[in-house]
Amino acid sequence: MSALDFLVELGTEELPPKALNTLAEAFLAGIDKGLQAAGLNYETKTVYAAPRRLAVLITSLATQQPDRSINLDGPPRQAAFDADGNPTQAALGFAKKCGVDLSEIDQSGPKLRYSQSIAGKPTASLLPTIVEDSLNDLPIPKRMRWGARKEEFVRPTQWLVMLLGDQVIDCTILAQKSGRDSRGHRFHHPETVRIGSPSSYLNDLRAAYVLADANERRAIISKRTEELATLQEGTAIVPPDLLDEVTALVEWPVPLVCSFEERFLDVPQEALITTMQDNQKYFCLLDIDGKLLPRFITVANIESKDPQQIIAGNEKVVRPRLTDAEFFFKQDKKQKLEDFNLRLQNVVFQEKLGSVYDKAERVSKLAAYIAQRIGGNAAWASRAGLLSKCDLATEMVGEFPEMQGVAGYYYALNDGEPQDVALALNEQYMPRGAGAELPTTLTGAAVAIADKLDTLVGIFGIGMLPTGSKDPYALRRAALGVLRILIEKQLDLDLNDAVAFAVNAFGAKVKAAGLNDAVLEFIFDRLRARYEDEGVDVATYLSVRALKPGSALDFDQRVQAVQAFRKLPEAAALAAVNKRVSNLLSKVEGSVPTVVEAKYFDNANEFSLYSAIQQADQAVQPMAAARQYSESLARLAALREPVDAFFEAVMVNAEDAKVRANRYALLARLRGLFLGVADISLLG
Repeated sequence: MSALDFLVELGTEELPPKALNTLAEAFLAGIDKGLQAAGLNYETKTVYAAPRRLAVLITSLATQQPDRSINLDGPPRQAAFDADGNPTQAALGFAKKCGVDLSEIDQSGPKLRYSQSIAGKPTASLLPTIVEDSLNDLPIPKRMRWGARKEEFVRPTQWLVMLLGDQVIDCTILAQKSGRDSRGHRFHHPETVRIGSPSSYLNDLRAAYVLADANERRAIISKRTEELATLQEGTAIVPPDLLDEVTALVEWPVPLVCSFEERFLDVPQEALITTMQDNQKYFCLLDIDGKLLPRFITVANIESKDPQQIIAGNEKVVRPRLTDAEFFFKQDKKQKLEDFNLRLQNVVFQEKLGSVYDKAERVSKLAAYIAQRIGGNAAWASRAGLLSKCDLATEMVGEFPEMQGVAGYYYALNDGEPQDVALALNEQYMPRGAGAELPTTLTGAAVAIADKLDTLVGIFGIGMLPTGSKDPYALRRAALGVLRILIEKQLDLDLNDAVAFAVNAFGAKVKAAGLNDAVLEFIFDRLRARYEDEGVDVATYLSVRALKPGSALDFDQRVQAVQAFRKLPEAAALAAVNKRVSNLLSKVEGSVPTVVEAKYFDNANEFSLYSAIQQADQAVQPMAAARQYSESLARLAALREPVDAFFEAVMVNAEDAKVRANRYALLARLRGLFLGVADISLLG
């Protein structure tokens, strides 16, 4: 069967740059889906996207749809005909459904059957519908109409190229009649560009100053930006999303270096970087120490004979933006950071929980409490907590919300606050996302934990629990943040006490009944997913969760110990024994005896197990105190032999009540040793 290359290009007004990649991938997926549904084979598929065009190139596309056969089974013969051999309604209905006379239905088998061979259609006749369906299915939130037309698309369409081999597929889609004429660069080559064949598409457009391949444009921008940054003895900040957006804004990328006045460097560099990236789509430059250079890179969409004009234009445009940032910075510094708290007394944190200033006061007290317990400076933590929300009322954060925390850091330094206090104002928001960096200071860690616990307790305390999809106060992220800080920074904090402190701080604003348990359960539930991501079996997590450790660090140390224990050859047998012992003890009426008396032993294996338990107890006590859980479980693994021997030789439920009670006490001692680390009965 013959095959030809196929090209479709839809020309438009400038497409939304942030959506370009998504539109392109969806266009390709839609065409691929249509070709597969039609049974049309091909070799490769490629999508091209530029500001004014979406295109798909399919190589070696079959020019003819293969013939297909349809086999439809109908009713059984006995149901299709009555006793006299006359067709029933079932038979007639089946023939009607197939669109043929009953005489054309095969009646020789156990069921009526209709077979039809359908000749394949020429690919050229199928492509218009495939392309149109793909365009109609694009993820476009809001479609536009233009002129008096009824057609709708993300932007007004301008031209349509549809080629199968070197032949035009004759059709009209989205108000554009197909042809082979594309268009070149808006300024360098505004004339039409004749596309010779699908395979010459890229080169035909390149000659007209259009690089249709987004990957090629991205690579050029990336490489040239890096070269220019090196010439400026700096490094370019090139966030992937910004690189994609700039790539989607230009057809013929020409990166150029521009500069701004050095006086602007007195402004926090984060504010300058934010405005240059978000508003102007510039790549900023940093020196070897990570400090902002008074230069930036813009990507022009034209190869100018006088690039200096473009540079001057960009420098003129950026100046007012930087001047605004400078103005806000100077205005804010006219008063102490602490004074901004006055404004926050009138800003609601949550209707039932009071103002943002109320929150800062609670965070201040809780942070001091936490700092004392993790080896930090309580006075610094208290001060940082009090200042933690001040920058929300500043002009800088009002204009640049991304500066929340960062602005506070600069203003605190300006006021002469201790370095740790200033850092904590930014670190309180850490980690800002999954895998993001953690606070570097104990003061920052204390404030970050306090802020998150305060939010968790407050929102839970007024009954606004997160649902499956809705979590407006980001409580899941807050809980994960607390856990990450405590575990990864190795901070030992009893969350039972910290949460109780937070509950008390709210007073009558929250319903305290059961609140501690609800918040702690929510926090420790988040560990389950964390461990699953790390490849830790859920049974390991549950074996530790059963003990309800209050410290996240302690919880993690136990989990790691159980994971190591499970690799030991004795692990499975000891887990099974613990399960057996747990079941036995659960059936005991009344309380389980606590004292083991050797005088009631009547079997050598009882003496052996008792002796082994006493020795193990002495060995693991210091280990447990030092939280050497792995070493503790490894030592307890040695109990396997005396335990196995005991169960083989001894009937636990002896007839003599005192002997039976003594054996229960012995097994309770055995189980207690393991419960010092985890409930390993749950591993079986």
